[in-house]
Order: sequence, then structure tokens, then C-alpha cells
Amino acid sequence: MKTTASPKTPLPVPSDDGLEERSRRARTEPMSVLALGEGLYEVESASDHTYLVDLEGGRCTCPDHVFRGVRCKHVRRVAIEINEGRTPPPGERAVGCHDCGETVFVDENAAGPVYCDRHALRSGDTVVDRETGDRLTVVDVSDLRADAVRIQATGDSVADYATNENYASDVPVVGAVYPHATVAPNGVVPESLRVYVFPRTRLEKRPAGRGRPATA
Repeated sequence: MKTTASPKTPLPVPSDDGLEERSRRARTEPMSVLALGEGLYEVESASDHTYLVDLEGGRCTCPDHVFRGVRCKHVRRVAIEINEGRTPPPGERAVGCHDCGETVFVDENAAGPVYCDRHALRSGDTVVDRETGDRLTVVDVSDLRADAVRIQATGDSVADYATNENYASDVPVVGAVYPHATVAPNGVVPESLRVYVFPRTRLEKRPAGRGRPATA
């Protein structure tokens, strides 16, 4: 299960400091927490030792818990990080946004690329085709994979289409239109309103009104 760990750093101590010693150490010592799935977490301590925490069972493999039977600083640190949004709760995992790398919490069984709120696509969003630099407008975001949707004109799947060979086949398909219709004397030209389909990872979200990205 691909996931990311929280940064190894101390956490702020609340101003109304009435913490007992283990709770204080859980905050002030630099630790990193990695969600492993099924309620298990790996904690790297300030001394670079790594311990396994079963949060729901309140257990840890560190000597303080094993030999003293106490709720150790590692269990407390996991709980603190979940409450403060630094570490995903049981049932979720932390992954990087496909476009910017920002950490996002998703269901631990979620598949495919993940996007943060700024880069998630919705109907009406402006996107740029990474292959051509063209600007388009999203009209639909499908749950169907690129290898499961066929392009009527060629019979190929979206994944198998020649210009999509550099993009994953198991990502959702996005429908988009070019922003301006062609208008003839007798009305709008239907072909100019055609919906094109793309693998999600081929499209990059852009602020409305921004056109072709700069090239190096």
C-alpha cells in the first residue's frame, strides 16, 4: 500500500500546558508516523528506533508499553497526529496529489491517481492537454477506466489510442470540449461541439482564462 509518512518533527505544546510527562514527550520529541493500513502505524522515534503501533488496540512494540503496560508516547503521538490532521485515521492512507504532491487522505483501498481539492476536476473546469498545450473545458468526469472506454471513430480504447501511450490505462476517463464553437451562416457546426475523451492524467487543471502553458 503506497502511502507517505508525516514529517519527523516536534509538535507545538498547547498554551494551557497541563500535560503529563508521556503526553509532553509525545509532542516535544521529533517523531514521524506512517500509516500501514488496518489501524497499524509505524512510528520512527527521536532516537531513530522504529515501533509498530496498533492504535485501536492501544498497543505498541516499544519497551515502555511491552514491559510497563502503559499508554506510551508513540501511541499518544499517533492519536495526536490524527486529531491534528497530520496522519490519516484508520481506514485511510496518505498519498501525494498527482499534480502538486500535496498530501491527501484517501480510503486505504482507493486506486488510481489522487488529486487535492485544487487539482480535482469537475464539470466546467478549465484544463490543459499535456500533449498539445491546448485549453479545454471539462464536461464530464467518468468512473470508467481508460482501458474500458472505446473511441467510436477508431474502435481503440482511450488507453490504446496512439497519443495516450504515455498515460496509465487504469485511470478515469475525462470528457472535454474545446472552448469555442465554430459558427457558420446556418448555425453552429456540430463537429466543433464534439466531446473528446482523455485519460485523467493527460489533463492538467488550469485557472479559467489561462491558455497554453509556457514551454522550456
